[in-house]
Amino acid sequence: MTELNAEDARRAIVEHTRRLAESAVAAGPDAAVPTAPGWTVTDLVEHVGQTQHWVAELIERRVTDPTELPTEMAVPPTGPREWQAWLSESAQRVANACSDDALDAPVFNAAGDERSGTRFWLSSMLNEAVVHGADAATAANRPADIDAGIAAALISNHLAMLTSPTWEMQRSESAQALRGTGQTLQWQATDTANAWFVERRSDGATWQPGTRQADVTVTGPAQSLLLTLTRRLNLADRETTNISVNGDVGLAQHWVDNTAHASN
Repeated sequence: MTELNAEDARRAIVEHTRRLAESAVAAGPDAAVPTAPGWTVTDLVEHVGQTQHWVAELIERRVTDPTELPTEMAVPPTGPREWQAWLSESAQRVANACSDDALDAPVFNAAGDERSGTRFWLSSMLNEAVVHGADAATAANRPADIDAGIAAALISNHLAMLTSPTWEMQRSESAQALRGTGQTLQWQATDTANAWFVERRSDGATWQPGTRQADVTVTGPAQSLLLTLTRRLNLADRETTNISVNGDVGLAQHWVDNTAHASN
């Protein structure tokens, strides 16, 4: 799976959370978040900061038993003047929790896959900072700016989540919708060497890196692919996404429509 090294991921969490805070302040507390329907910017800030503190505590305590997960959430700030300091604190705390010493320590992994718990949460927190940072940028009418390598790593993480052992338990409707009879999809980045091949089988979807003949191939910059897969961009809006679709467009759209993360 395409992954950033841990130090790059930690730095990116802090940096993208900083950008999120700046965009949130610019947008204002009551601004709607178009890419997260029903959310205000205040909701977005509270979600990201509280999640980072929650995950940091989980790792700091080396929680392995899901019945012992943290039960209290961090108290959010009272207003926008405190957002940047609060989010800076939460981002740095979770980055510090994911130290090299903790990377392979016993920690609960909600995906139930082969990754150590800390490595799973490191990728998850990077996804939170980057994707919700794009949400905040949209709310503030600013462009998203995601490094191609980071976007590629998060596409791999996205597919790992969707095909993880616990996905059906977390999102049974999504898991059922992803089953198929051998249909194949391919996502291919134009600004990195990455490609992701997906096969929909009767027992669930699988993915692997690399290129193969597929029923549909979606090609474009890694940032556009990531934001399309996480439903921040509309697959049908080719001009905005800068992507091209070769093959069964309906198959690609069906995949996108049924694969949002539970936390999205």
